[in-house]
Amino acid sequence: MSTSPNVTAVRGCFTKDYELGRSAAMRDLERSVLGCDYGGTSWTTRLEAVRIAGLLGLRPGVRLLDVGAGAGWPGLYFAQLSGCDLVLADLPFVGVQIAVGRAAADGFAERCRAVVADGTALPFREGSFDALSHSDVLCCMPAKLSMLQACRRVVRTGARMVFSVIAPEDKLSASDRQIAIESGPEFVDVDGDYALLLEQAGWRVQERINVTAEFARSIRTSLEGMNSSEEALTKVLGLDEFSERVQRRQATLAAIDRGVLKREIFAAITATGTQKRAV
Repeated sequence: MSTSPNVTAVRGCFTKDYELGRSAAMRDLERSVLGCDYGGTSWTTRLEAVRIAGLLGLRPGVRLLDVGAGAGWPGLYFAQLSGCDLVLADLPFVGVQIAVGRAAADGFAERCRAVVADGTALPFREGSFDALSHSDVLCCMPAKLSMLQACRRVVRTGARMVFSVIAPEDKLSASDRQIAIESGPEFVDVDGDYALLLEQAGWRVQERINVTAEFARSIRTSLEGMNSSEEALTKVLGLDEFSERVQRRQATLAAIDRGVLKREIFAAITATGTQKRAV
């Protein structure tokens, strides 16, 4: 199967981000925004990571798969925090390589494995995992239902999945929806609602948490940090790339303030497990 030019371009951007994320200037910015220094590309903060680890029920002996794991944030933090066993899966080799090195440096390489794999074609047997996570990955993938189905296949009955995702707000006019699509990640648009996609893929939503306000605060903090560290970041990124990143963040923040873009955390369980809980 051929890969569309847009998908190829997105993968190339992530590869570049993982490489640039090794620099001191980018790590300083990451610490100020997210409270971590893994070279991550999602908007998951340290506080959110603690919350997600709790929703996943992580503990020693639990086997967690982190899809689209990149350079290891927040999957490595989940493992360090909880003592769980971890498998990281992503396509850009450089991100996986960085994550494996970080696991070794942090002293738990024996509990961590990594594979180069597409989220829609996970190379694991059915029922291989007790829990599964992904952070702002679905909004960067066109085949959203296929990925959720692949995730369902590789977990056991009663397994939990928790993920964050950026999406257009509900019931938008055509013009506002277009603003949301242009201001979010490459594949931010979604056909229907994620709760419906989860149901179709064999998952049952337990909790749905709106973290748009926190997302907006992170973007504002990022812009402030980029402005205060412009010289150092420009040396790493180059002037054109630095300016483009600032403009992208400004556009995303304007879309949030307009009420057309949101970010949510979903907690789900396999559909044959615990019944849905109202929130």
